[in-house]
Amino acid sequence: MSTTTSTEATTSSGVRVLREGYGGEAWHGPDLKAALTDVSTALAFWRPAPGRHNIAEIALHHAYYAHSVRGRLSETAPEPFVLEGEDWFPLSGTDKLTWKEIVAVVDRQQQHLATLVADIEAGRGRSRLSEAERFALVVGITCHAVYHAGQIQLLKKLYAGA
Repeated sequence: MSTTTSTEATTSSGVRVLREGYGGEAWHGPDLKAALTDVSTALAFWRPAPGRHNIAEIALHHAYYAHSVRGRLSETAPEPFVLEGEDWFPLSGTDKLTWKEIVAVVDRQQQHLATLVADIEAGRGRSRLSEAERFALVVGITCHAVYHAGQIQLLKKLYAGA
């Protein structure tokens, strides 16, 4: 079964794969962008149990890895990430970033990544990595986005029942 539409036929394969995980109306259900769309600030910072991640932390964690993948693909280091640290950032409320800022960081990192992938595939950008290594990173970050989109959907259901 093909999921390619006529407008996507000219899109690079890497960008097409990225859209399955973020912002491309994926056939498999809500992608990460869709999963984040209807999240309120209260829900974003709600923690299902002590020691468990909230949606804000999951979203920023994904943004960090999109930023990291961009750094691995590119021959130049990306700008510093929005917060110091790596991987998981503890967020109990809006003291570090607001929910709106977190969603903007996720979107910005995904857009920068898609632009870089398109530029490399079109010959406008360079990467030290082989085509296979680049594709593995693109598939990996897409799987990461889809996985966390599923987690967010589950957290929404838990919150509604809490």
